[in-house]
Amino acid sequence: MISPEILLLCGTAAAIAFVHTLLGPDHYLPFVALARSREWSLARTLRTTLLCGSGHIVGSVILGFVGIYASMQLHALEWVEGLRGDLAAWALVSFGLVYMAWGLRRAWRNRPHSHWHSHGGERHVHVHTHQATHAHVHAAPAGDDHRRATASWAIFIVFVLGPCEPLIPILMFPAAKESLVGLLAVTLVFALVTVATMLAVVAVSVWGLQSIRLPRMERFSEAIAGGTITLCGLSIAVLGL
Repeated sequence: MISPEILLLCGTAAAIAFVHTLLGPDHYLPFVALARSREWSLARTLRTTLLCGSGHIVGSVILGFVGIYASMQLHALEWVEGLRGDLAAWALVSFGLVYMAWGLRRAWRNRPHSHWHSHGGERHVHVHTHQATHAHVHAAPAGDDHRRATASWAIFIVFVLGPCEPLIPILMFPAAKESLVGLLAVTLVFALVTVATMLAVVAVSVWGLQSIRLPRMERFSEAIAGGTITLCGLSIAVLGL
């Protein structure tokens, strides 16, 4: 039977997970930015979010269980989580900078330019971009598919590295003092609410942005996505969000 203390911890876990996820832009903005720049479907975006969110939770849960049942001191676990947080933040910054640089290079290569043509002694100029010209004529290059997969795996690895800061000290350790069932219940509530909040925010954001079209900015979409991801990483590394 679940004690009143565990029920209280479950309610606390749900509230902390919800607020923690909303206040951490790194939990959803990278997926929204990548979905917009890579033109992912909502289904693919949510699958990627679910995978990364699950990896984000599992890392801290495993560390918490190992630490609790190996009788590790709380401050030692907090130190490990802090180290993971720093690694994840700077990994996110690095990924964002690389993605932004690649996006700027791609935008430069696809800048509008003109060609002169002669027909029957008459000359006229034709202005176009390679991106717009080739978008509906040829299939996506194999290299582009490779970069899409690389982006997904890179963001997954960053999320696996990233800790759930409140989970171990505030929730798992107190629950473990009550019972194993209580520990499992509190951990499960935190995990479900965190992932559900990520999915909900991403879905609403992607859906809301679908109606917004800025044709002149489309070729900068990858660069903007990279900049957004970089700012998310800096918000963690510098501001501690």
